[in-house]
Amino acid sequence: MSRIVIFAAGSRGDIQPCVALGRELRERGHEVRLVASARYAPMVVAAGMELAPLTADPTEILESDEGQELLSGGRNPVKFLRGFKRILGPMAERLLTECLDACKGADLVLGPTLGFLPLHIAEHLDVPWALIHFQPSQPTGAFPHPFVPQARLLGPWGNRASFMAIDQVAWQLARPFIDPWRRTRLGLDGLSVRGPMRVARAQERPVLACFSPAVVPRPKDWPAYVHLTGYWFLDEPAYEPPSELAGFLDDGPPPVYVGFGSMLPRDPVMTDRVVRTALRLAGVRGVVQGDPATSDDDVLAVSDVPHSWLFPRMAAVVHHGGAGTTAAGLRAGAPTVVCPFFGDQPYWAERVAALGAGPDPVPFGGLTVPRLAAAIRRAAGSPEIAERAAEIGRRIEREDGTARAADLLTNLL
Repeated sequence: MSRIVIFAAGSRGDIQPCVALGRELRERGHEVRLVASARYAPMVVAAGMELAPLTADPTEILESDEGQELLSGGRNPVKFLRGFKRILGPMAERLLTECLDACKGADLVLGPTLGFLPLHIAEHLDVPWALIHFQPSQPTGAFPHPFVPQARLLGPWGNRASFMAIDQVAWQLARPFIDPWRRTRLGLDGLSVRGPMRVARAQERPVLACFSPAVVPRPKDWPAYVHLTGYWFLDEPAYEPPSELAGFLDDGPPPVYVGFGSMLPRDPVMTDRVVRTALRLAGVRGVVQGDPATSDDDVLAVSDVPHSWLFPRMAAVVHHGGAGTTAAGLRAGAPTVVCPFFGDQPYWAERVAALGAGPDPVPFGGLTVPRLAAAIRRAAGSPEIAERAAEIGRRIEREDGTARAADLLTNLL
């Protein structure tokens, strides 16, 4: 039996795929430890894994003034990465210590590119390691980095260069924390200005890209060590809806879901008012993320319902465009309206529209009642969008990304 450590720092959308993969690995006889915020302990324990808790809570971070500034940063990569540095910098030493402690006894270390912790810790422990990509992060001439869409104007060269540029900006912001830690705590040499991504690619370390080729077709110039596995879904088949939700769904036509996940608007009362007014203007019933006490005849507010259960029962879904929520909506075959906030969310919003599974995005910063109502009306009323969304859902449903990823990691061990 091997011990596998998976870094899953982030919000729920980052955690659930890693829990799904961990559960698959555990069922194959491996011992799995997940490194994540203590907030997600119930999910991790329910999947039969050990949690190594991080003291940084993503929800508390997003509620802070710095977090609100991060959410308002849109697609500006420098502002986005600087925001992360400003938020994580004061707690970097503590978090790095927690991450290193979590890897004691590990036989394999797996995690995202944030800080490249798998590289540093695995080098220290002399064990194999691999990377997780939640969005396209491998250079290609086929399309630009999700953060730099303008690079496509320069053609294949510009597309490829955009990935290199983001790598370098991210490394230069992390380097003041990582390099001293490598030297003093891990007993390793510092990395050059070329950074850890160059090291990973030179070593041809395995990359598990956990999204579907039905959503992001594999570029021809990606090397063989980049594995486009398909999504990693954590299903909850035993879920029993509360009577209020079951009754609401039975009492009329399929509603439209609206929820922005862990994104916390600066004025949640105003956002809720815009959403409910838009639903009524569009002429549809709604299920919204919120306080159940605020429900009425046409809009039911719910606190926490598994997307894998809820989305297939909706006429359309409206969300922030996080990778996990986008995956759940597409798998359900649900026409989708994306209202992106920041980071990679605009990229997923554009993919949904390009695939024909939803209308053009409605960025949250420009959210108005007329714009949202028009997008909902189109998503819920277009036979073409409904058919295209259903087709993509069928393709994704045929995939088993967690099994493929587990096969690759077993071979690596």
